[in-house]
Amino acid sequence: MTGSGWRIARSPWRLGLTAALVAAVLAGAVVAVGAAGGPPPLTGGYGAYEPLAEPKPAPSTAFLDPDGRPIKLDAYRGRLVLLNLWATWCAPCVKELPSLDRLQAALGGERFQVLLVSVDRKGLDVAAPFLERLGIATLRTAADPKSELARAFGTSGLPTSVLIDAEGRVVGRMLGDAEWDSPEAKALILHYLDKPEAT
Repeated sequence: MTGSGWRIARSPWRLGLTAALVAAVLAGAVVAVGAAGGPPPLTGGYGAYEPLAEPKPAPSTAFLDPDGRPIKLDAYRGRLVLLNLWATWCAPCVKELPSLDRLQAALGGERFQVLLVSVDRKGLDVAAPFLERLGIATLRTAADPKSELARAFGTSGLPTSVLIDAEGRVVGRMLGDAEWDSPEAKALILHYLDKPEAT
């Protein structure tokens, strides 16, 4: 635990999502699902990434957008969102920020977005200049200074990353840091981008 009450989660990335994707590829599982839909390709105890067997609606809890205005996740409907809950004092969070920035630069657009949400108690006054000093060029951060959104997600530690589909449903989550611009991570994102929308 930290002084703020958060637990810092350290993820063994190469033994987590990477191993999960390799295992899934060997099993022939990393393919786009059929038109009838289906569960995410990574199931069982493969590692740190946890797909949901049944997607569920994302919380409607308000937080602050990068300009300090109240916003809800509904505003991002229509695109796949990788929501990343982080803090400036969380070393694993800081470690993965550059890879999240590169992921946004590589895949971000009308169909996909990385959404940083800082849980720093001083909000954007602390988090925004921190990103600038770190050299994060593509991403801006939103803020959840009272950790209301984090609690709504049932977050137990930082960093926590949550995948939310274009219909506003949580489809998977991961506790701990990752190399988000690695081929394995991009394959995961592209799987969900290629997945047919529910009708």
